[in-house]
Amino acid sequence: MPQSSRIERLEVSVGGRSRSELRSALAEAGVQLNVHAETLLDADVFDGGEERMITVTERTVGELGGTKGATLPEIFRLAGEQALLVCPPETGPYLRLALGEQATSANSVLSTGTAPEGSLTVVSDVRDDDVAYPKGFYLRVVDGVPWLRGYRCDDEHVWSPEDRLLFRVA
Repeated sequence: MPQSSRIERLEVSVGGRSRSELRSALAEAGVQLNVHAETLLDADVFDGGEERMITVTERTVGELGGTKGATLPEIFRLAGEQALLVCPPETGPYLRLALGEQATSANSVLSTGTAPEGSLTVVSDVRDDDVAYPKGFYLRVVDGVPWLRGYRCDDEHVWSPEDRLLFRVA
């Protein structure tokens, strides 16, 4: 998928695999994980569950209405005003497997404090209010290697208007 490509509508199958099956599928696909993704994958939500289809779409923070940026609570509110829903918490790994064609980022910097260039953040329910606990996943390809990374932020962190987010379509 070229870097400039936007996800208007993508159907993806979510759930139906055990934690170990999901980890094996990610490893087989050559997906690298950071420590925050590992933490998220340890959650009980990854204990299987029924397979279901969801549809996701992409928006930037600016397109949601955050033209000067927005915090995560503001992003949730703005998305709701456009009838966009948060993704189920287990969506990230299944999207990483489905988006094998994501373009490589123009730079290989694994940044801290901002969404990295070329990343797609999967907006999902926050499972823990502790700022030290990861809030969700983002997808990125660095030097040709697909990554599933977890991220942390607090409710005061302002996301850039250019940050790319994935939501579930009702």
